[in-house]
Amino acid sequence: MQIIAHRGASGLAPENTLKAIRLALTLGAPAIEIDVQQADGELWVFHDRRLERCTDGHGVLTRQSADYLRGLDAGEGEPIPTLWQVMAAIAGRCELHIELKGSDTAEGVAMLTRRAERDLGFTPAHWLVSSFHHPELARFGRLRPDVRLGALIAHRPLALSPQIQALAPWSLNCDLDFVDQALVHEIHDRGLKILVYTVDDVDDARQLAEWGVDGIFTNHPEQMLKETQMGQNGPDRENKGSQGIKKPEIGR
Repeated sequence: MQIIAHRGASGLAPENTLKAIRLALTLGAPAIEIDVQQADGELWVFHDRRLERCTDGHGVLTRQSADYLRGLDAGEGEPIPTLWQVMAAIAGRCELHIELKGSDTAEGVAMLTRRAERDLGFTPAHWLVSSFHHPELARFGRLRPDVRLGALIAHRPLALSPQIQALAPWSLNCDLDFVDQALVHEIHDRGLKILVYTVDDVDDARQLAEWGVDGIFTNHPEQMLKETQMGQNGPDRENKGSQGIKKPEIGR
């Protein structure tokens, strides 16, 4: 079961900052997840719609100028990073999971992933691009059909919607609150992976591993990575750190 550092090592450093990203790398996280929004022609790594919770700024991020956003403190003196700054910090040393937050992100992310493959040592297999905004995720998929897609869902589906099926995602990224063994089996029976967010309790992680979950997003990779047997509990052993990166199966 893969351990994915949620917004970097966000339990130890301000979320989605370069400090959190670098700390996750130092800890040996095999994958890091970030959130991306577009404002003033730039892609910013930030989760919330509004700035107040995570910065000393005010207002909706997407309505701000680049100059304003660059001057904000995102915690411990850290600025809000751009997507390119995060890519440069990682430089192909682990997988990078990118969540598209809202519209106007697919084209820019597609362009920067290609640039990072050319200049920073990434390959298409390093990426997993996800979103709750399934039309935007579909746009990305058309631009980069060689990159894995993760369909984010926050409820237990009665059945996969036609929209999700049309995406042909590699994974369903599911809320911990409704995951059980039956759902894991159902998703695997459809030929998909299941990634679960957000898992910060070791007992929860052990249970998910027993059920065969393929990966978990956690704010505390330092704790989850200590569970040395976790990667051996599930049936899928593809993801065992940066050495376990495997070329994605296109069309799934």
